[in-house]
Amino acid sequence: MGFKIGEKVVYPNHGVGVVETIQESLLDGTSHHVYQLRILGNNSRVTVPVGNSERVGLRPLTRRQEVAGIFRVLQDGILDPATDWKGRYKQNLDKMKSGRLTEIAGVLKNLSWCQKRKSLSFREKKMYERARYLIISEIAQVNGLPEDEVEGEVEKALSRSASRRPDGGTNH
Repeated sequence: MGFKIGEKVVYPNHGVGVVETIQESLLDGTSHHVYQLRILGNNSRVTVPVGNSERVGLRPLTRRQEVAGIFRVLQDGILDPATDWKGRYKQNLDKMKSGRLTEIAGVLKNLSWCQKRKSLSFREKKMYERARYLIISEIAQVNGLPEDEVEGEVEKALSRSASRRPDGGTNH
């Protein structure tokens, strides 16, 4: 999949960026075309070889009509947390690496539920914050809304998820 200059893209685990240039660059002594991205959340610059863009998960923004599905995942009350934190962390890390917003929404929902029951490990807290940021920032870009407005909607969806767990979230 090719991207154009000025197009907004998602770089997994970094967030929404914009393609600033597409240029030729020497990598390992060989000439390659590369995307120069500027990550919007922190203004950092990332170089991604065009030939590796699919492998690293570079993708277009989620389509507007798919955002409702993200909110359905956030509020459905269905959890799939592993019993121990190490297993849960590995499971969630794999979902985060996928870069798919529905997977990241599942991570956020599960960690939000776990956080309400007991404190998260340092690494899980970082993952929770990263998942939250990735969801809020991308949905805000897709819908042209301020991030604080989207943040409120995400929090409402997570609250609805918790309220749909009549068993306190102990069964799947």
